[in-house]
Amino acid sequence: MIVIVTGSSGQLGYDIMNELKRTNFDVYAPSSDELDMTNQDKVSSYVKRINPDVIIHAAAYTNVEEAETDRETAYNVNVNGTRNIAAAAETVNARLCYISTDFVFDGTAAQPYEEFDIPNPINEYGKTKWMGEELIRGLCTKWFIVRTSWIFGENGKNFVSTMLKLAETRDTLQVVDDEIGSPTYTPDLAAFLTALIQTEKYGIYHASNTGKCSRHALAEAIFEEACIDIKVEPIISSQFASKVTRPKYSVLGNNALIYNGFQPLREWREALKAYLNHIQKT
Repeated sequence: MIVIVTGSSGQLGYDIMNELKRTNFDVYAPSSDELDMTNQDKVSSYVKRINPDVIIHAAAYTNVEEAETDRETAYNVNVNGTRNIAAAAETVNARLCYISTDFVFDGTAAQPYEEFDIPNPINEYGKTKWMGEELIRGLCTKWFIVRTSWIFGENGKNFVSTMLKLAETRDTLQVVDDEIGSPTYTPDLAAFLTALIQTEKYGIYHASNTGKCSRHALAEAIFEEACIDIKVEPIISSQFASKVTRPKYSVLGNNALIYNGFQPLREWREALKAYLNHIQKT
């Protein structure tokens, strides 16, 4: 099986590559220099030359703050780039697995978002990712859309690593308590994606570690598991200076994953323990 992975140097892409290397896949991981996905001709030429069975499209403009002002770049990467990948995948009859986000929802729900709840993004990043989803649904025959949330892993900056870094120089932190979501450990997500792409169970999936918490509760869990004595004060998001509006509640229900015979990702706190154990050993 020939697989192209875009965004292989990113936080999730890194663990996708690690997972695929444990299999018998023939994997291509082009850099942005090798594959400028905003250039339709170059994408088409590259994909035709490799002729993959699967493309995992994990590359994206993910700076949520900057997307509010740098809208042109966010649109070019997340919308035009995704369109080019989708069109090329269809040309060679490849399965396309697109990594999307909880930010396609507005955060007004009172229970976990299911796969076919209607998106209503409230920031530019979420809008561009939803447009990417719509293009894939319109252009591709064989597609998986996998929405995830609050990812953390070894390769790259994330909420967990940021909390640990701040704790090195502070004895008190303020963390928002009115944003609720599901943390997701990238090796767990990568394992699910590797299983998914070997099937023909096409459609929309929500994939995050089981359970939910606030950002404040996640921070407290991080320090408790890492045995760090620090005071974590709860604040509301309006007290935190930001130019982007984030969904207050973006917990993802994973019914499609379960109904299609996949194992739910483990509980988020167990995944957090695994991550902390791993980074302490490295």
